[in-house]
Amino acid sequence: MRDAAMRVKGGTLGGAGLVALLWAAQVRPSARLDALFATAAHLTGLLAGYGVLVLLFLMARVPSVEHGVGADRLARWHARGGRHVLLLCFGHALFALCGYAVHEGVDVVSAVRELFGYPAVAAAFAGTALLAAVGVSSARAVRRRVSHETWRGVHLLVHLAASLAFGHQLAGPDLALAGWFWALAHATVAVLLVWYRAVVPVRQALRHALRVAAVRVEGPGAVSVLVYGEHLAELRAEPGQFLRWRFLQRRLWHTALPFSLSAPVRGHALRITVKALGGHSRRIRRLRPGTRVIATGPFGALTAARRTRPKVLLIAGGVGITPMRALFETLPGGPGEITLLYRAGAAEQLVLRSELDAIAAERQAGLHYLLGSSDAAYDPLAPQALLALVPELTEHDVYLCGPPGMAEATQSALLRAGVPAGRIHSECFSF
Repeated sequence: MRDAAMRVKGGTLGGAGLVALLWAAQVRPSARLDALFATAAHLTGLLAGYGVLVLLFLMARVPSVEHGVGADRLARWHARGGRHVLLLCFGHALFALCGYAVHEGVDVVSAVRELFGYPAVAAAFAGTALLAAVGVSSARAVRRRVSHETWRGVHLLVHLAASLAFGHQLAGPDLALAGWFWALAHATVAVLLVWYRAVVPVRQALRHALRVAAVRVEGPGAVSVLVYGEHLAELRAEPGQFLRWRFLQRRLWHTALPFSLSAPVRGHALRITVKALGGHSRRIRRLRPGTRVIATGPFGALTAARRTRPKVLLIAGGVGITPMRALFETLPGGPGEITLLYRAGAAEQLVLRSELDAIAAERQAGLHYLLGSSDAAYDPLAPQALLALVPELTEHDVYLCGPPGMAEATQSALLRAGVPAGRIHSECFSF
């Protein structure tokens, strides 16, 4: 996974360097103030346009990138990159405005009015405004107050923003090579987006013909959904991965929900386990057998491929038990080599407990339920507690999945306990 992440990072930085070379090939050195503003506007504009393409590529769901880097890491890169792109867009607009005002000898207000007379500039301004709206909707304070559908709908405006800005980008300094490079880059990303986010999901839906077979209550606030389909081996869905599920039933069909497999694929059956506490998750409890299902993926890199050591420690919290349960059953290992720690507030909150007990008994694997309030004085996931509970902890690979706060605290505890960062494998998903 680290190699894949480094390759994606290296390719992204290499592309930025190529963009800078294109800028350098077009720049005409001058000490005039308007020329300096124009040069800065050109560089920030090129980097902003390239940045938008990178953001779209990261979210294009290209399998080799998703499986190699991990969906949660890609989402973090996308969010961080979005902030940088917005700063570049605002910088480009400011430099261009100041350069035009100085060159024409007019005030800033007049410069704004005149620049809006150019259709490409007006379209680029509209695209920047849409990007700003996406950025605002992604702020934590805002995301907590809007529905998932609203957030996703606003986020899709990135595609329209890129389209609006494309004509303006081609209207820059005249250099045929730059124009061809820019058109090719946009075309490549557009093809990837259409193929992996539209064509592939439709093709999978037709090929696998998924339907809900049954909904089973697993405990207070938790249900498992059993889905039947055809040719499921072609999905190549591994334990630890998730798919995006769209249930074609009223009030659910318009949202793709990311849920991990809670058991390995068996024949014609897939299973997910969901905490049905509110919103869409609660509606899943009322799914009717026979409901059509569209599942895209698989996604995520929390799989056996990340293993580097014979001994493995799995740590789960909350609904994070779903991928951990699938890995607990399938990761190769002899007696005592696989251990699962399951953190929950109370015994009644444990999900799939009977299955976990059976797997532990059959495989002679370690299984510990760590119960208690998260604000209790004793923390069973503190460094010393982990070292006492898991012999030779530092010689283990650690797979971690749980709520963001718990996952972050546990990862910090593992590092303080001496587990190398390269052996801690985690994915965390939250809206």
